[in-house]
Amino acid sequence: MTTSSSEGQILDAWEVNARAWERAVRDRRIESRRLVTDQAIVDAVLSRSPRRVIDLGCGEGWLARTLAAEGVRVVGVDVVPSLVEAARSQDGGEFHLLSYADVAAGALKQRADVVVCNFSLLGEASVDELLAAVPSLLEAGGVLLVQTLHPLAVAATEPYRDGWRAGSWDGCGEGFATPAPWYFRTLGGWLAAFMAAGLELLRIDEPLHPRTGRPASVIFTAG
Repeated sequence: MTTSSSEGQILDAWEVNARAWERAVRDRRIESRRLVTDQAIVDAVLSRSPRRVIDLGCGEGWLARTLAAEGVRVVGVDVVPSLVEAARSQDGGEFHLLSYADVAAGALKQRADVVVCNFSLLGEASVDELLAAVPSLLEAGGVLLVQTLHPLAVAATEPYRDGWRAGSWDGCGEGFATPAPWYFRTLGGWLAAFMAAGLELLRIDEPLHPRTGRPASVIFTAG
């Protein structure tokens, strides 16, 4: 499978599954999110005391609404029309229908104290291009926060090397169709991606699942 076809399948899958995803988030069906990762990314963002946040891959806008309730101005970006419509309908921020390629090309003019990507960096080339644009989105002293699946979750069952993997909607509830592929990065792969984008890795946090004691995710802070 080529990079270009995999990248296209990501977008196709999210457009098909957008409504099911919106229901899963609204109804808090995903245990790891409910118990660990949602609060982990909220805490990570608020620890920076930001005035403005850019949420890249904002989905239906739950993070924007949560941060707005804390007095933070949020600009959300997503490529799926129905998800952007859902975010706009519930307010909580300013939402734009843009692809990562659009952002990389300079379509987003705002700057922020924090740019956050919460489980939204699924591709290879598209993510590399987006990361390269992040410095232009940050105010002086600003940071990028990336929460993603912990590499240990994959290393237990598959070879530990960067590459495309099959996706899954397991644990998300009913109503989902074909999942999107995603590009797995080792810890070294993430470090290389940040360095190539001119970003310095400042911190790694590993939120633990309260029932398993294993990392539910990893949160990178780069600036």
